[in-house]
Amino acid sequence: MAAHHKPLKVGEVEVRPGQRVTVDLPVARLYTDTSLSMPVKVIRGRRAGPVLFISAAVHGDELNGVEIIRRLLKRPSIKSLRGTVIAVPIVNVHGFLDQSRYLPDRRDLNRSFPGSPKGSIAARLANTFLKEVVLKSDFGIDLHTGAIDRANLPQIRANLDDPTITELAQAFGAPVIVNASMREGSLRACAAGHGIPVMIYEAGEALRFDEVCIRAGIRGILQAMRKLDMLPPGRGKRISHAVMARSTSWVRAPSSGIVTGSVELGSRVKENDRLALISDPLGDREDAVQAPFDGIVIGCSRLPLAHEGDALFHLAAFRSVGRAEDAVEEFATIHDPALRRTVEPDLLET
Repeated sequence: MAAHHKPLKVGEVEVRPGQRVTVDLPVARLYTDTSLSMPVKVIRGRRAGPVLFISAAVHGDELNGVEIIRRLLKRPSIKSLRGTVIAVPIVNVHGFLDQSRYLPDRRDLNRSFPGSPKGSIAARLANTFLKEVVLKSDFGIDLHTGAIDRANLPQIRANLDDPTITELAQAFGAPVIVNASMREGSLRACAAGHGIPVMIYEAGEALRFDEVCIRAGIRGILQAMRKLDMLPPGRGKRISHAVMARSTSWVRAPSSGIVTGSVELGSRVKENDRLALISDPLGDREDAVQAPFDGIVIGCSRLPLAHEGDALFHLAAFRSVGRAEDAVEEFATIHDPALRRTVEPDLLET
């Protein structure tokens, strides 16, 4: 894509090259007669280049991405930006205030695109975000976590049939890349319909900060921006290698009871390995939860209680499970301070 410096107006604010501007996009008036707005930071480099949007809290209880964007905006390297970053740390403002995944009308914002200016709360919010942010961008990175009481291993989800987004996904440096199908009404599907590639970074769990996931998210975004020539090349930075999952599947509880002995996120398992035990409260019965195939645990339930049929473990299958295991271990070595003697300056908050 050729570098460009198109006129850029977000909301009622025109942002010129070299400017760093905060825009409050009006979202709604509450029944308390107070206004609600979506905070947006627009940073335009003096040199022309792509427009990248970075969004978080599309689900209002997914907090890691909010902190990733907050720290990213303080990075000294952003001063060398070529092109434009449109950063939206809190898309679902209603849900964020309520610490809820959903909007007040109980709708999922990530199933409400493209929305409508005259529809429900979810439809109006989706339409505002689409028109004012997404359609003014060339690429997008959307930050998510697992749902409430579920945790995700850091991973990228993207359409790997698109070579451009595949290159960005590999540059990001998460240990696992999942070829994820498009879901009707999602931000990613809507953006793709307009020719705007978007990848999703999934890491951690709702309503919790996870320092490793946050550090990896910051580093991954910076590496993706370097791949887009929006930032100067890194100085010998160590990049972790990602592996692509052929398929993923949730392993469900075979019975109801108390869950104990669960394997950890990132664990390598073999077919028929025990992932956990489910016992009745009196200890008279124990059922093993078994792996249906060789793979890596990329998601899991955090609740020690389960009903029959509940999703407990998300497994990813790979051509080489051993290589996937190496990628997870390499990722942990780079991003987990407990496993390292020093922390690279690139990972420190500034």
